[in-house]
Formats: sequence, structure tokens, C-alpha cells
Amino acid sequence: MTSGLHHITAITRKIQANVDFYAGFLGLRLVKRTAGFEDARQLHLFYGDGAASPGSLVTFLAWEDGSLGRVGHGAPSEISFSIAPEAIGFWLTRALQFNVKLSGPVQEFGETVLRLTDPDGIIVKLVGVEETAPWVWWQGGGIAEADAIRRLRGATVLSEKPDETADFLTRHMGLTPGPREGNIQRLISEARDIVDIRDAGGFWTAAPGTGTIDHIAFRAPDRAHVEAVHVALQTEDRGEINIHDRHYFYSLYVREPAGTLIELATDGPGFTIDEPLETLGSKLFIPAHFKEDHDVLRVMLPQFGLPGEERITYRDLPFVHRIHMPDEWDGSTLVLLHGSGGNETTMLPFGRKAAPNAMLIGVRGRSTDEGHPRYFRRFTETTFDQKEIASEAEAFAAFVEDIGPAYGVDPDRTAFVGWSNGGNMIAAVMQLHPGMIRKAVLLRSMNCLEARPQVDLSDAEVLSLSATDDFYGSLAAELEDRLRAAGAEVTARKLDANHGIGPEDEAIARDWLIGKAF
Repeated sequence: MTSGLHHITAITRKIQANVDFYAGFLGLRLVKRTAGFEDARQLHLFYGDGAASPGSLVTFLAWEDGSLGRVGHGAPSEISFSIAPEAIGFWLTRALQFNVKLSGPVQEFGETVLRLTDPDGIIVKLVGVEETAPWVWWQGGGIAEADAIRRLRGATVLSEKPDETADFLTRHMGLTPGPREGNIQRLISEARDIVDIRDAGGFWTAAPGTGTIDHIAFRAPDRAHVEAVHVALQTEDRGEINIHDRHYFYSLYVREPAGTLIELATDGPGFTIDEPLETLGSKLFIPAHFKEDHDVLRVMLPQFGLPGEERITYRDLPFVHRIHMPDEWDGSTLVLLHGSGGNETTMLPFGRKAAPNAMLIGVRGRSTDEGHPRYFRRFTETTFDQKEIASEAEAFAAFVEDIGPAYGVDPDRTAFVGWSNGGNMIAAVMQLHPGMIRKAVLLRSMNCLEARPQVDLSDAEVLSLSATDDFYGSLAAELEDRLRAAGAEVTARKLDANHGIGPEDEAIARDWLIGKAF
């Protein structure tokens, strides 16, 4: 029966915690992992039943360490799954055992409901339902078939125009009006899943971000049906409507009158188009329309482990950071600092080319001068906030001390790479906290310290790569001379390049690191 919900998509801030909750605690199957169709640097995970059946799917866009959103009108507020009524007790006990925040059970529309809160604060309802559409038990989820989550039960939408929202969904998405309880109008599909429209007049508006539900997708039998709905929506002048081939389904996107994003997605071709059913979710796919080097994109996407697999346990350290582990770690570590406007992922591709078997730790600057991440503020192109440099250098030194016990980093096999503002930061830390950084690659860097600390850097080795077609190229020599005068061994190269970095920088850095027994 092609009816009702296809999937629900939300946004998570921590992908490992998300996997542990949905695949580990709830026992859903991870059925697909892809780069985002709109942004290839964004991981997109799909969970569902054992066969990735339409109507069982919940998906998450990973905005690692992204800003929090706000639940409000013009967006969904809850996801609900169906379970057997007799399984409520099992899930109540399991939530208590795993310290998952819960409320209930309560009765809603004659059904027993248990509310859970996922790691991002999204409300997940488990609803005891006697009958559901067909589903396939996932044996690898660790939950007995009698207790397992079956399918999506539905979603709750907050609307300041509830009547118009209901009218839109009944006319275009195949739902019919059901019962009403208080300020909630229930809509029902032929597959018996539901959408509850809650009158949210007087609430604040929703704001996109982590911990929010992005959209609800309804099922369409085929592409022709999607295109017919498209024509009907255009006739009504429903505003911006987008149609996309999402490889696994063909989709239409539109906002209902109160603002909630609605998708209409075909059942086919489905998730087995590029992966057999037996191994669904085991391979990362990057949409073919992205022409950028796919190996580069894979390094920038967050890594995670399924239940029972090895995973990185992130620690709460002074700087937001991203770790990327190679297939075979040789015990070395590369700490990477971005330039102005970058983030913790920017330098990971460079690091993987320069050190194929190293643990990579990308670090996000904490200053947001001029609206872009930096490690410290600048007043002009060549003058900088000296107090902030000192305080951030101290914080970074504490971060460097912490990564050893946190992640098993060997100080003797650790090197630091910084581009532009990131390289300036590394050089400042070397002078303000001597001995903390002993191997450094500085890319398009300059001296940012007005004072000249009297320090001994005789145990430090530095590679400085400046460029001829770069405003900062002529300023690199001062930094190089300053480090040499303090005793550091400095290898300096001026490349026929601009402020950007590329394959030549990668190759030189790789050879230098190998020569330093990194």
C-alpha cells in the first residue's frame, strides 16, 4: 500500500551519540550512509526496518557541533514509532536501564504513549498500536521481534494555521481527518500512520538547527504521481517548489501554509539500487553530481562506529575539534589549524595527503572576528589583538596537553600544521609556551606577536612555506628569522603560488615529515 509517511528527517549535533541511540538503543537498522545531496560535506544517515521499507525510515543530517535550533510553529515537534502495545513495559524498563530521559506512559487518542528524548533533545514517542502496515524485523538490532520498533507511527506538527495545514495535507498528501483531542487534530493515512496537527498559535516560530526536525516526507507510488502533485501545487501558487532526483527516490519539496517543509517521495528505486539488502548501510556513498575529489570529501565527513564497532569517544576539551582515523594508524598525530573562515574540517584533506597513516585532529578557532572562525582577532591585515593571542595560546596549550590522555596522542610523534591564521597561532604558541610544539608546518604564515619573548626553541623543527603571489609572502621571513634566533631548526621554501595551498604544499610537507621520522 503506497500511502502515508515515507520518512522523517531531523538534524543532529553529534553523530556518534545519534548512532548509539537510534541503532543501539532503539535497535533500528542503519540502512544508508551518504554525503548530503545539497552539501557533500554533511553526513546523512538513514535508519529503518530490516528491509529499509518506506514508512519505517528516519534520517539525520549531521551538523557536527552546529548551532542549536528551536522548536516552534512552522515545523514538526515530535517523531513517533509504532510498537506492540504489550512492548510498552519493555521500553519503559530499557529507558530506565540506559538512563534515557522519558515521560509517561500516558493515553493519547486511545493509545499508550511513552515519550523518550534523544541525545539532541528531539522527542521520540513509542506508541502501542495493534495493527500496522507490513514491516521487516531487523534481527541485528538486539531487540526481540515482539518488542521491536515496527514502523513510523507519525509526527506532530506545530501550526499557527492548523485548519489550513490540515486542508493542505488532506488534499495533496492523501491524508483524511481523524479524531480531535484538545488542540490537536489527527490526520490518518490509508496505511494507518498519522500526522497530529497541534494548534500553536501564540508560540514562537521554529528556527533551523541541531535538535530539530527538518521535514516530513510522504509516500508517492511513482514519479508521475509526484509530477501530477507538482502541477496541482503550481496551479494553487504554493510558492517555491523544488523537485530533485535523490537517487533512492524522486522528491518534491514544498512548504505547507504554516511553514512546515513537506516532501513527497517515491517508493522506488529504493536503497538496494547501489547496495545489496544483506549489507545495507555498510558503505559511504557520495552523490555522483559532486565533482569534487570524493576522497577529500570522505576525510571531511565525521566518522562513527555502529554498536560493537570501535569508535572515537570525544572528550570535552577547550576547542571544538574533529578527529579522522586512517585505515591503519601508525601512532603518529597531525594537529591541523585552519585559516580565517575555515573550521575543524578544512585542513583534514591536506593532513591526509601529508600524513596518510596519522591520526588527524582538526581544531576550530574560537574567535569569530568579522563573522568567521579565527584563532584571534585582527585589527588590520598585519596587526592583531595581543591580549587575545596570549589567552588563546594558553587555552591551546591546555588543549595540547589534554589530547595525550584523551586520545592516546604521543607527543614525540605529533606535528602541527597551520595555514595563515592557524600558522600564526602555532608560531605564537611556540614562543609563548616553548616546548609545547616541537614539529610545525607553517603555511603562508607571519609573526603576529609584537613582543619578542626570550625563549629556547632548540628542540623545535619548523617547515615554513610562503608564496611569491601572496600579500603575506614577504612577511614570512621575519617569523622564520625570529624562530631561528630562538634556536629552532627552520626549513624555508618560497613557492611560485598564491595564498592558497595545494598539491605542492602537500608533497613538500609529506617529505619533510618523513624526513623528521614523524
